Amino acid sequence: MNSDKAWTHLRGLEPLSLCDWPGRPCCVVFLGGCNLRCPTCHNGGLAWDMENQPLLPQASLRTFLAKRTRWLSGVTVTGGEPTCVPGVGAILHEIAASGLAIKLDTNAMLPEVVELMLDEGLVALFAVDVKGPFAKYPALTGGAVSEYDARRNLSRIFALAEARPEAFFFRTTRVPLLDDEDIQTVRGMLPAGFTLTTQDYKTPRRPHALTDTEARRTAGNLVD
Repeated sequence: MNSDKAWTHLRGLEPLSLCDWPGRPCCVVFLGGCNLRCPTCHNGGLAWDMENQPLLPQASLRTFLAKRTRWLSGVTVTGGEPTCVPGVGAILHEIAASGLAIKLDTNAMLPEVVELMLDEGLVALFAVDVKGPFAKYPALTGGAVSEYDARRNLSRIFALAEARPEAFFFRTTRVPLLDDEDIQTVRGMLPAGFTLTTQDYKTPRRPHALTDTEARRTAGNLVD
């Protein structure tokens, strides 16, 4: 992988979060780029137009971690979608060198990358966003993922979670296309012993974001 390319995706840093990694005060590192086109995305500018977001130099991240390590107990890496960043391991190794554990947010559509990160011991915890039932993935991802691919990719993630349950948790956001029955379906998809964390959806106040009505309309068009 091209490690130099990875650093061009480093687009943001939140110095302190008490909610991104439950039980751990952490900072949040934002990486640009995504392999999905979810119509309800809260970080669409970062995901699809990262060149308009300020670049965070590698040296700035290194300096920040060196100064703040004593007050933090982890780093959350999010996006966009971190697993689709070319050479993302370079960034994870930089963070790991600080001695801080890493939690990584992922849409799980690149399970081979997740498995590699797990095998290399780079990530302590994966927060996996299960978008909804397999059949609704085409609508939920802006047509980026088929039902077949969603089932295949998540099945690989679920197998990894069964082998390493301490390294995974699963969550779903109640976006406009989902109802209570869908949430129950997602719960039934998870490996035995796992619970589903649900998050309420709030319409993003950003130019790229769709309103709830627009999201439903877009999803309906994709289903049709």
